[in-house]
Amino acid sequence: MNTSMGEKRNAQIGVAGSGNGTMSSGETAANAIRPFRIETPEAELDDLKLRLDMTRWPDELPGAGWDYGAPLSFVKGMAEYWRTSFDWRRQEARLNELPQFTATVDGANLHFFHVRSPEATATPLLLVHGWPGSPVEFLDLIGPLTDPASYGGDAADAYHLVIPSLPGFGLSGPTTAKGWTHGRAAAALAALMELLGYARYGVQGGDMGAMIAPEIGRIAAPSVIGVHVNAATIGFVPFGQIEDEAFATLAEAEKVRLVRLGHFMQERFGFNKMMSTRPQTLAYGLHDSPVGLLAWTCELFYGFGDAPDAVDRDRFLTNLMLYWLTGTANSSARMYYEGAHDPDAWAPKDPSPTPVAVAVAVFQQSDVAIRRYAEFGNNIARWSEFDRGTHFPAIDAPDLMIADIRAFFRELQQ
Repeated sequence: MNTSMGEKRNAQIGVAGSGNGTMSSGETAANAIRPFRIETPEAELDDLKLRLDMTRWPDELPGAGWDYGAPLSFVKGMAEYWRTSFDWRRQEARLNELPQFTATVDGANLHFFHVRSPEATATPLLLVHGWPGSPVEFLDLIGPLTDPASYGGDAADAYHLVIPSLPGFGLSGPTTAKGWTHGRAAAALAALMELLGYARYGVQGGDMGAMIAPEIGRIAAPSVIGVHVNAATIGFVPFGQIEDEAFATLAEAEKVRLVRLGHFMQERFGFNKMMSTRPQTLAYGLHDSPVGLLAWTCELFYGFGDAPDAVDRDRFLTNLMLYWLTGTANSSARMYYEGAHDPDAWAPKDPSPTPVAVAVAVFQQSDVAIRRYAEFGNNIARWSEFDRGTHFPAIDAPDLMIADIRAFFRELQQ
């Protein structure tokens, strides 16, 4: 349906394509795969511009920088670019060049891009984003991973890509029930891969995706070839404070990561605490104010200690639009609440490693994973450390991501 949102911004944008209406054996109307296309009503873009025009700006202390949160000059500059120069129609058209679909899984709508390789023997690969990310993160990976021969690579490294929006995030639209933890999301994505007919596949995930991807490896181990993660935290870092003696045995790079983790938990973790306890209260500002949503999410894109220009602003704003146009700031935040109130979600995993092989990519500017702690609950088969890249390496270091993904799955299939 073609829906104008206005005050009803939690409606799904876009239309379901007609397709041929044919369902495979065993498929029901409740879980049929439906073609999808993004079609944003012009009235919604007019409403966005008006809201940006009418922004009521707060004050700021002189010389505050990022210490108190997203700086006024940074947010103003980004908002002005969004208002006057950002071309959503161009980005919308680019996204619509990719085959995309929706399906109903576990009572939730799931949107996903499904880009098949021209190589018949390609390996199916599920790419899982985190918060406040989306499939937009992976745009620069799609060509080289699906058609490596056209990008100077080996055809043997080809992948069929499935790139979903997490339940309650962006184009998947808001969830309408309690209980959507990262574990439930993992089960839904595993069910999606089964629905698509992929009996064996790899999984890659970053940020919250680095929690979901290993969980898929646990619950669907016979189907999962291997799991590749970046921006990994829970299950890949020490749970609680470590003793001085243990700290002294760490490599210098690991000590830097542990200090970075401590600083983040002390100074940058407020978003998590708020979303884990009072997401509904937060939602009024994020749902009503585009600048509020911009500031809240740019803190995560640009506030990890990365350079303020680390992530291309068109890519950042394209990602942001998927939250704004679908009204999913609230439902995406609720996954933090559900996780914080699920006794199993944040607890240390069973110390016996999962049988599925796991690769960890550690990017220099923001990652905090430490191998000895990752090995408690993961079967680490590959550990890569890079001297560049941020929390969103698929955007700012796609070459490194592509090479590491290829190398890992190539090793597993030799």
